[in-house]
Amino acid sequence: MDTKKLSLTIVFTALAIVLNPTLSHIQLAFPLVPGLYYQIWEIPIIIALLIISPISSIAVSLLNTIVLFALFPGNLPTGPLYNLLATLSMQIGIYITISIGKKIYTHKKPQTNILTSIKWLTITTATGILTRITFMTIILYFTLPQNPPIGYGYSQIVTNASLPLVGLFNASLALYTIPIAWLIAQRVQQTLRLPYQTQIKQNNTKKS
Repeated sequence: MDTKKLSLTIVFTALAIVLNPTLSHIQLAFPLVPGLYYQIWEIPIIIALLIISPISSIAVSLLNTIVLFALFPGNLPTGPLYNLLATLSMQIGIYITISIGKKIYTHKKPQTNILTSIKWLTITTATGILTRITFMTIILYFTLPQNPPIGYGYSQIVTNASLPLVGLFNASLALYTIPIAWLIAQRVQQTLRLPYQTQIKQNNTKKS
């Protein structure tokens, strides 16, 4: 990782931490499930994924989780771990879609920046939502019935009733997180003149 990417990773980590509701007071309660809040600290993590690399976004996610465990654990001591899993599962969907999109654009028009495509923004958002909902539904199905600090000791009936509502929360959170991160990533990439990965791959291909 070069100096510019390392510096950006540090910046996005700091932003994710500062935007935590405990510090920023930026949050909105999800009305259907107590304890769930809309927030914006995941946006810097997704920006890191879009313009730097998956390694960078994972690093930001892990460092942010460590800080959450130490300072802002929330209602459940293991809450930051669930936040991490939700964010990583969304990143998986985004990364897969972006990788496919870049291959398509590299083949058709190597110098096209995929972040300018509304079509791929829509597809990426949908995929991120899908992977986040699917993964977290499976995880919560088994953990919510467990006693604290793993879960809340819900009965299976209550768990089954809660899962669609939590899924709705995850979908709606990703629905604004990914597009906002996508638009900001465009501006950051243009301002800092970061190279498009499609161009780099194409140039390397020609040299070989």
